[in-house]
Amino acid sequence: MNDSNQKQLGNTLWSIADQLRGAMDADDFRDYMLSFLFLRYLSDNYEIAAKKELGKDYPDVGGDTRKVPLALWYANNVDDIPAFEKQMRRKVHYVIQPAHLWNSIANLARTQNADLLNTLQAGFKYIETESFESTFQGLFSEIDLSSPKLGKKYEDRNAKLCNIIQKIAEGLAEFSTDIDALGDAYEYLIGQFAAGSGKKAGEFYTPQQISDILSSIVTLDSQEPKTGTKKRLESVMDFACGSGSLLLNVRKKVNKAGGTIGKIFGQEKNITTYNLARMNMLLHGVKDTEFEIFHGDTLLNEWDMMREQNPARKPSFDAIVANPPFSYRWEPTDALADDVRFKSHGLAPKSAADFAFLLHGFHFLKDEGVMAIILPHGVLFRGGAEERIRTKLLKDGHIDTVIGLPANLFYSTGIPVCILVLKKCKKPDDVLFINAAEHFVKGKRQNQLTKEHIAKIIDTYQFRKEETRYSRRVSMAEIEKNDFNLNISRYISTAVGEEEIDLAATHASLVAIENAIHKATAKHNEFLKELDKPLLPSAD
Repeated sequence: MNDSNQKQLGNTLWSIADQLRGAMDADDFRDYMLSFLFLRYLSDNYEIAAKKELGKDYPDVGGDTRKVPLALWYANNVDDIPAFEKQMRRKVHYVIQPAHLWNSIANLARTQNADLLNTLQAGFKYIETESFESTFQGLFSEIDLSSPKLGKKYEDRNAKLCNIIQKIAEGLAEFSTDIDALGDAYEYLIGQFAAGSGKKAGEFYTPQQISDILSSIVTLDSQEPKTGTKKRLESVMDFACGSGSLLLNVRKKVNKAGGTIGKIFGQEKNITTYNLARMNMLLHGVKDTEFEIFHGDTLLNEWDMMREQNPARKPSFDAIVANPPFSYRWEPTDALADDVRFKSHGLAPKSAADFAFLLHGFHFLKDEGVMAIILPHGVLFRGGAEERIRTKLLKDGHIDTVIGLPANLFYSTGIPVCILVLKKCKKPDDVLFINAAEHFVKGKRQNQLTKEHIAKIIDTYQFRKEETRYSRRVSMAEIEKNDFNLNISRYISTAVGEEEIDLAATHASLVAIENAIHKATAKHNEFLKELDKPLLPSAD
C-alpha cells in the first residue's frame, strides 16, 4: 500500500472514531477502536494462512461476505479440526475460532444480531487465554464491554457496538487486500489519539520524528566498524515502552539495513498502554516468541528477569532506547540506595527521576552496546545529586553524545529535550555536542523535524562531524573546566556575529539617496508651479 493510501486509511478510521465517539472521551474510545482493528488484523492474517494451508479444500463462497469460509470448513470437517489447529499454531503461532473472526463479528453487527456482545466477549477471552501458546492474559482488560458508556442495558450496548463495528467494517472494506497496512493504520490512530490527549500522550507515544533519531542511532551502532555490514542484535530493550512504537521503529530500521534482531523486550507501568504495546507488536508481524513486554514499575525493578543475581545470567541488551516520563517524582528509599543499579552513582533526587531511569537502563547495557535516551535539558546542568551522577558518568567515559532538540516537539510538553547517547566502552576522549534546537519547521500545534533535519543529526553523529554553531567535539579537559556542566550553550555558540560595515560604501549610498531626493523635489515643484500651488520646502 502506498503512502497516500495509508494516509487515506488512517483518515477514514479517524473520521469514524470522531463520528462514533459520542459521550465517550477519546482515551476510552481509543481502546475500543484499536482493539477492533487488532481483531481485524489477526483475523485477516489467520484466514490468509488457512486458505494456503487448506488449498483446494478451502470453501469458495464466491465473494459472498455473509459467509465465512473457515466456518463452513469447520462445520464440514469436525474430525480434522485438531490437526488443522495444530498446524496453524506452527505456521502463524495462534488460532482463532471461526465465530470470533472479524468477518463473523462484522456479519453479526450488520444484522444487528443480539448475540454480538456475548460473542465478542467470548472471542476476546479466547484470544487472551487460548489463541497463543504464550497466554496474553488481560490483553483486552481495558475494553469494558459492559460499560454504561456504551449503554445502560445489554440491548443498548449491543446496538452501539453493532453500529461501531459496522462502520469500521465498511471503512476497512476497500483496504481489505493489504493487511500490512493495518499496522500502519494502528500507529496513525495512536498518533491521532495522542494529539488529542495533551499531557496524557507522553504516557504512550513518542513522536515519529524523535523515534526515527533514536532508532537510527542504535541501528548505526549495530554496524561492524570495518566492513559496515550489519550484525545481529540479539536484544533490544525499552524500559518505558509506551505503545511500543519506538521498539518497532528500531526493528524496522535494523531489518531495512539488512540486520536482524533476536528478541524485543519492553516494560510498561500503565496497564492500558501495556496492552496497546502487546497488540502493536502482533499487528506488525512480530511473533509472540519474538517479543516480551512486562507490566510493572521500572524504577522498583519489578520484573523478576531483571533482578537476576547471578552475573552469568543477568540480562543485558545490545541496544536500549527510552523516552521515560520527564522529571517524574519518585520515592528514593534506603533500600534503593543499596540497589545494584544505583549503588555506584547514587540516587536521583525525589523531584526528578530522570537519572534513575537512565541508570536503570545503563546497568543492563552490554559492554559493546549503545543506549539512546530522551531527557529534559535539566539533566545537563542541574546540581546536587544529579551533578554527582553526571560527573561520574563523564569521568568514567560513558557519555558519548549530547543532542539538543527544538522545543514543542511533544504532545505532552512544550519544553525542549535532549538525547543522551551512552556507551560502556566509548573510544573517543571527548563528547560530541549537536545543537539542533534551531533546526525545525514551525507547526500549528507542534514543531516538526523534516527528513533533512533528521538526516543531518544522524550524519553528524555517525561521523562525529564538527560545524560552526551546530556541532562540536569537546575534550574531557574542557568539560572538567566547566565543572562537568553539559549545557550545550557552553560549548556551541549560536550567536551570529555582527556584519562589518563598509563606511565608504555606506557614505556613497547615502549621498546617492540625498541626490535622488533633491532631483525628485525639484521635479515635483515644477508641477506645483504650473498648478499655482505652494512649493515643497527644499531638502537642504
